[in-house]
Amino acid sequence: MSKEIIFYVKQGRRYVPHSAYSSEFCDSFPKGTHLVQSYPGGTSRRFNIDPAYAPMIAAGRVAEDAISEVIRKATDLRMKPRQTPLTPKQKEAWDNLVKEFGEDARQLEWPSAREACEEAVKAMTVEADKLLQHPAARKAYDNFLLVCKLVQETEHE
Repeated sequence: MSKEIIFYVKQGRRYVPHSAYSSEFCDSFPKGTHLVQSYPGGTSRRFNIDPAYAPMIAAGRVAEDAISEVIRKATDLRMKPRQTPLTPKQKEAWDNLVKEFGEDARQLEWPSAREACEEAVKAMTVEADKLLQHPAARKAYDNFLLVCKLVQETEHE
């Protein structure tokens, strides 16, 4: 049983009710499918998610460090073939760069945001697969999907 806490504000010489707090209300959920995760230092709530995305969202939250590392690696500088010749001034500047940074600096490119995103999605998929390898997690997820399908069917009737 939760208690409602009433907050007051001073108006003139009197205190009048301003607002109320109820832990029961704060911990309630609206209609829909929601994902709640507890982790050291806090909790995360995602409201009204598509049940099919639950493992992806959960894996993303669990795998933030791994995904960040994958994106960092995917966005590193890399070699790219040059398609237009350098002008003499550009060649001189480039040769100076190579002299300072070494032969690997001859031709550089950055990957696209799309490439980085694809690597992140792959990392999320790997993390989701790891989580669902545990029989209890797989059974809970399968039960979750079943309940969601039943709820959706009930709503359509």
